[in-house]
Amino acid sequence: MLPLAESAPNYRATYAADLRKMLPRIPTPATRERFAQLAAAGRALAHLHVDYESVEPYPLDVQLKPGADAKDRETWRVTKMKWRTKGDHSTIVYNPKVTITGIPEDAERYQLGSRSALGWIIDRYQRKVDKASGIVNDPNDWCDEHGDPQYIVDLIRRVTTVAVETVSIVNQLS
Repeated sequence: MLPLAESAPNYRATYAADLRKMLPRIPTPATRERFAQLAAAGRALAHLHVDYESVEPYPLDVQLKPGADAKDRETWRVTKMKWRTKGDHSTIVYNPKVTITGIPEDAERYQLGSRSALGWIIDRYQRKVDKASGIVNDPNDWCDEHGDPQYIVDLIRRVTTVAVETVSIVNQLS
């Protein structure tokens, strides 16, 4: 068996099909030092992911269209976000008035299942009406209830930080 440091880059590729269906097999570290390194990384990842709402927001560039008022709650309403293009994941079209740019490539490398964390937000944070029941799922309601019209934009910034930091921590293990 290869030491963990040598096998880590190939682990996801080798066991890709299995990882979709079950928990990964975690090899025992070869040395106490490697165990300490993995434990420290685990603590850092746990803190980062559990406290994601208090991490430093990533310095993304939030651009408003000319004439849009940053103080107007309607400027920050979301109906359905999207990537600028299928191939360009450095920019999110938040709504017709707001565009978020400067998303680093590492943010896309952090995957939740088959998509990135930001891809998950784009998919989930949209206004939907259930056809059968007529129930409206509107993420803007949370913003209204908490008096924070920019909550979703701030969430995108924080999740970008989590994604970039996660990729950095995992890369240090290899």
